[in-house]
Amino acid sequence: MTIRLKLTSLLLILIFIGCSSSKELTTPAETISDIEDSASAYGDVELSATEDWHLTSTSKDPFYGTGVQKAYEELLADKTPEKEVIVAIIDSGTDIDHEDLSGNIWVNEDEIAGNGIDDDGNGYIDDIHGWNFIGGADGQNVDEDTYEITRLYVKLSEKYADADISTLSSEEMDEYNYYLEIKEDYEAEKTEISQGLNQLRNIQQAVLGAKQILGVSSIDSLTSEDLKPTATDGPYLQQAKQLANVLKENDITEDDINEGLDQYKTLYDYGLNPDFDPRYIVGDDYTDLTNRFYGNNNVKGVSYDHGTHVAGIVGAVRNNDLGMNGIADVKLMILRTVPMGDERDKDVANAIRYAAENGARVINMSFGKGYSPQKEYVDAAVKFADSVGVLLVSGAGNDASNVDSTDSFPNKYYSSGGKAESFLTVGASSWEEGEELTAIFSNYGKMNVDIFAPGVDVYSTYPDNEYKAEDGTSMASPVVAGVAALVMAYYPELSASQVKEILMETVTKPDQIVFKPGTEDPVPFSSLSVSGGIVNAYEALKRAEEIINGQ
Repeated sequence: MTIRLKLTSLLLILIFIGCSSSKELTTPAETISDIEDSASAYGDVELSATEDWHLTSTSKDPFYGTGVQKAYEELLADKTPEKEVIVAIIDSGTDIDHEDLSGNIWVNEDEIAGNGIDDDGNGYIDDIHGWNFIGGADGQNVDEDTYEITRLYVKLSEKYADADISTLSSEEMDEYNYYLEIKEDYEAEKTEISQGLNQLRNIQQAVLGAKQILGVSSIDSLTSEDLKPTATDGPYLQQAKQLANVLKENDITEDDINEGLDQYKTLYDYGLNPDFDPRYIVGDDYTDLTNRFYGNNNVKGVSYDHGTHVAGIVGAVRNNDLGMNGIADVKLMILRTVPMGDERDKDVANAIRYAAENGARVINMSFGKGYSPQKEYVDAAVKFADSVGVLLVSGAGNDASNVDSTDSFPNKYYSSGGKAESFLTVGASSWEEGEELTAIFSNYGKMNVDIFAPGVDVYSTYPDNEYKAEDGTSMASPVVAGVAALVMAYYPELSASQVKEILMETVTKPDQIVFKPGTEDPVPFSSLSVSGGIVNAYEALKRAEEIINGQ
C-alpha cells in the first residue's frame, strides 16, 4: 500500500476539518482549535531538520543521526573500499538517469544491451540494470494494482459468496470462515479509504473557502505577516487566517492536499476495486509460481518516485557537488516489483531470487502488506538468499502497529518454522527530541522489529534530477541497508549474518521515554525493538575493525 505512506501525517493533523462551501468558509472556530490540538498531539511536521540530518551525529545534539559523516571523517579517511557491493532495490522503479544516481547504477557486464539475446544465460533478456517483474514483454507496464486483500476477497467470493453452508465439508467450512474474516477486513478497509477520501475533499473545500476570503489564488503564497490577526478581522477572516496558519506551521501545501486526494481516489478506484485486474499486462501464468521468466527490462517503469527516493538514500553518488550524499558508493541493482497498490508474492519472490543469483549482497525491501497468500514461495526465495550470504532489509510498516501481535509481510519467519538469519526489520525514528523521537506512523515490536533508523524528513533523490524529503519506514530501511553495505565494502570478509549482528550490537540506545507510535502513551524507547536502538554506522565500523583484528 505504498502510496498511502505520505498521507499519514496529513490526515492526522487535518482529520477534524469540516465541510465548507465555495462561497464562504464554514469551518467553525472550534474546528480550527481541534486542528491545532491534533497538530500538537502528533508532533510538528514542519521541515526543520537539516537535509543531511540522518547522516549526522549519533548523539541527540542536535539529532539522533547515524554517524555516517563522522565515520567517513575519522575512520575511513585513509581507507578505500576493498570490494564493490551491489545493493538490490526492490521497489516501484528508479530514475536510473538521475544526475545523482546514474554513476552508481549497477550494470550487468555479461549482457549486451539491446541485442534481444539472453547473453549471460540467466533467463532475462537485456537485463542491463536489473529487471521489471510488473511489465509485459510488449513494453507495457503495470502502474496501479489491487490490494492483496482485494484479490483474496475476489477469489474467495467466487467460491463462497452464495454458498450453502449446510453442504460444506469441514475443510470447506474452515475456508468459509476465513472468507468471512477477509470480507469483514475488506469492507472495513474500503470504509476507511472512503472516509479518508471524504475528509480530504472537505479539507480541499475548506482551503478553497479560505482562499476566497483571503483574496489569494494560492494559500501557500501567504506570509506570516499576512496572517497576523487584526482588530478589524471578522469571524470568517479570523478562521481563514487560522486555517492558513495551521497549514503553514505544519508545512502542508495545497499540492500536498490535492496529491493526497488524488492518491486516495486511486486507492478507492483501483486498490479496492474487485473488478480491476491489470495482470494481463504482464502476461505470465500467475497461478504457476515456478514461472520466473516474465516481465521486461524497463527498470524505471511508470510511477518511480518512491524507488528513486529509496535508491538515493542507499547510494546516491557521494561528494559530487550534486544534491545529496548517499550512505555508501555502491552499485544499485534495480528490481521493479511494487505497483501503486500491493506487491504480489510471486514478483517479490522472483525479485529476491534474481538479486541473490546476480551478485547482490544486500536487498532493500521498502514495501509491505497485511496478507501473503503465497508466502511459501517468498519463504523459499528468502531461504535461498540467506543461504548464499545476502542480507535482507525490510521496512517495518507505517500503521503505528505492534507487529508482534499483527501480521506484516515480508518477514523473517518461515511458514514451515524457523527464520532467516540474515534479515532485518526496521522501524522509523525522527529528528525530534524527547517523546517524539519515534515516528508517529512507525510499526514497532520488541520481538519482530529489529532496529530503528531515521525515517522522518529524509532528504533524497527524486525523479527528473529533483530532491525531496520524505517520511516512512520506507526511508528507514534503506538507511540500514546503506550502513550494512558500507560495512561490507570495507570489511568484505564479514558474512551477512555477522554484519547483521554488528548493526544490532552497536546501536545508539536513547535512554528516554517516548510516545508509542500513534498514541501519547509513554514507553521506553528500548521497548519498541529487539535491539532497543538506532543504527550507528560509526560504531558498527569500529566493531567490524575489531572483529577483523581478532578483538
